[in-house]
Amino acid sequence: MSTDSSELSTVTQGRSIFSSAPGDTDDPLKFVTDTVKELSGTTDPREMLQIFGDRVGGVVVRDHSMNLTRRELESPKYRIARCSRWEDAPDPWTEQHKLPVHEGGILGELIYGNEPRIIDDFVADPNDPAYDLLHDIRSLMAVPNYDQGKSLNMMLMLSFEPNAFDPALLPEVLWTSNLFGRAIHNLRVGEELGRAYAQIDKEVKVVSDIQRSLLPRQLPQVPNLQLAASYRTARQAGGDYYDLFELPDGKLGILIADVCGHGPAAAVLMAVTHSLFHTNSIPAESPGKTLDYVNARLLKDYTHESRSFVTAFYGVYDPANRTLTYSCAGHDPPRVCNADTGTFSLLDEPRNMPLGISQGSAHDEATIALAVGDRIVFYTDGITEAHGPEGQLFGTQRLDSVLCQSWPDAKTLLDAVLEAVDAFTGGTAPHDDRTLLVAKLT
Repeated sequence: MSTDSSELSTVTQGRSIFSSAPGDTDDPLKFVTDTVKELSGTTDPREMLQIFGDRVGGVVVRDHSMNLTRRELESPKYRIARCSRWEDAPDPWTEQHKLPVHEGGILGELIYGNEPRIIDDFVADPNDPAYDLLHDIRSLMAVPNYDQGKSLNMMLMLSFEPNAFDPALLPEVLWTSNLFGRAIHNLRVGEELGRAYAQIDKEVKVVSDIQRSLLPRQLPQVPNLQLAASYRTARQAGGDYYDLFELPDGKLGILIADVCGHGPAAAVLMAVTHSLFHTNSIPAESPGKTLDYVNARLLKDYTHESRSFVTAFYGVYDPANRTLTYSCAGHDPPRVCNADTGTFSLLDEPRNMPLGISQGSAHDEATIALAVGDRIVFYTDGITEAHGPEGQLFGTQRLDSVLCQSWPDAKTLLDAVLEAVDAFTGGTAPHDDRTLLVAKLT
């Protein structure tokens, strides 16, 4: 590999900053090794800056130092972020508002000049805005730190003596400072992201708490019907929803729904769906008309632009004759196990479109007669699509095998299904929300 002579000149002329390290003049490699080891031991940008200043910054002899910044400022404004002359200085990262904004003068000229410079015989102008900090300085080295090609920050090394800085050291100081500055910048970005994620997590927790408050606080007592329910989100907030409505004449409305997607957006649409079901002016005893109403409102006010949708199953159980009248809007059909035969059937007729997709679509109804001992499992696809260790799905066959065993009550059946899913997945966190509602006729 050939190397241009101009590239060699900055290395071969003069001395290296690393070979000038105090106490390590005979072993610059050891100095560099010790420095990077110490730097690698921290992720705190303030501590890293201190280490760099003590070790590498101390290599170039100077009487004072200063750091400038023009981030988020328009020309010719800048701030003095740090100065070795200051005592009890504000933190430039968290208390930037305490740093005064300056204009013009030699410091403005340097940072907006966008180039490294050494001034060998410096005399401060008494009218310079930074005169109090520069009045006794006779030479300086200005090292810009570039971001997107602009000198947004600058390190100044200051000396009481003229001609104090070796020009041969400037190229190495420049690239060393910029590489280190980029590392500090990345750590600062990481800190800011961490704070942002913490705030988002806090807000999502609030959404999750609100969401869970919309679920039934306790299951209603219905003649000849046992109920048990489980609700688990893949994230703090989810898009699954179930509800139970006590209706006239002792009837019970049973709803299970699943908003497409999961997370905060799905949780918001879930809350909207909850509100629509609870403010429905259509008699809730009619499952088809209830789904028609919710579908029209979702499409009109919420899902037309977002292209979201909701799958739902809504049934009305009549304990007087043990019948379930229901309508299904694109949801996984509940599974019914006949107590006498041990066989199962699906509540999959009639089939209707999910809610929030098509305006004016009518949701047909069907009625099924049930008998003592029959068991029904209402669920969202997070149950049947739970992943095993090799990527296979839990599926409906495994669900049916649990459902059609003999169970003394709804709670025992619910626990058995959940245990089967956990055993199948190895107890891993769910990829999708899992909601399970079990009913047993008595």
